[in-house]
Amino acid sequence: MKCRVCRQRAVIQVKRHHANFCKDHFIEHIHRQVAKTIDEYKMFDAADRLLLGVSGGKDSLALWNILNELGYAVDGVYLHLGIGDYSSESLNLSTNFAEARGLKLQVSDLPAEFGFSVPEAAAASRRAPCSACGLSKRYILNQIADELSYDVLVMGHNLDDEAATLFSNVLRWNAEYLARQRPVLPATNEGFARKVKPLIRVAERETAAYAVLQGIDYEVDECPMAAGNTINRYKEWLNRLEEDSPGVKAGFLFGFLERGVEHFPNADRPTLDSCRFCGQPTTSDVCAFCRLQAVTLRA
Repeated sequence: MKCRVCRQRAVIQVKRHHANFCKDHFIEHIHRQVAKTIDEYKMFDAADRLLLGVSGGKDSLALWNILNELGYAVDGVYLHLGIGDYSSESLNLSTNFAEARGLKLQVSDLPAEFGFSVPEAAAASRRAPCSACGLSKRYILNQIADELSYDVLVMGHNLDDEAATLFSNVLRWNAEYLARQRPVLPATNEGFARKVKPLIRVAERETAAYAVLQGIDYEVDECPMAAGNTINRYKEWLNRLEEDSPGVKAGFLFGFLERGVEHFPNADRPTLDSCRFCGQPTTSDVCAFCRLQAVTLRA
């Protein structure tokens, strides 16, 4: 197996591109895919202040490294969600990565700052753990981006993540979510930062390979709270299709972005008020996060 570019020994095969790559040309390929995505969707430029949500996993750390290599100044924020040793180890890996590269990493500790952990919130509210986790992440990331005046909130969602989410939304014909499934969600005057996903052209397997080849130490274990997660099941189904028809995930996602998303225009946002407890934007008197916090602390 030879590299498509230099004809030297290849270290990875990317079937949907009908290509094999050596280490150096694979890294170049990944950088080129991310740069293309940033440029095509006009995600940000060098003047923007960028904040990356960091989990300690392969996607966020690989993306941080890629953006750094592409010349962008990016700060990171790690959310400690109180998921036992998993959260502590992920924090250590994120901290080590940032310190080794001289990058700025802010840590937000959910139990210390808000009085509850994701497992406690899931049990008290009877939400699925991933639902409590997602709500907490969205709230805290946007709060930090707003309070510290970052222009752009960068997320590490890869091709597999986006294809599985699209699959889920299509199965349910969830028009509201389909309207928001875009590489860029614009900022709003109410305090929501622009949100972007530069990794959508890179598959999960490729971010893992990139991290290994770049010597990035990342959390390899799956979150213990994610057992039975529906999106993971959809990923497995899509992986089976991809094995038989390389490129099907990319074709599905980018076909929707090029020809389907226009049929699900972003409806005008409802009038947003400020949560009477935390001041963050909300459609009701009290935001969903503060309601979750109240239910959990009462339990």
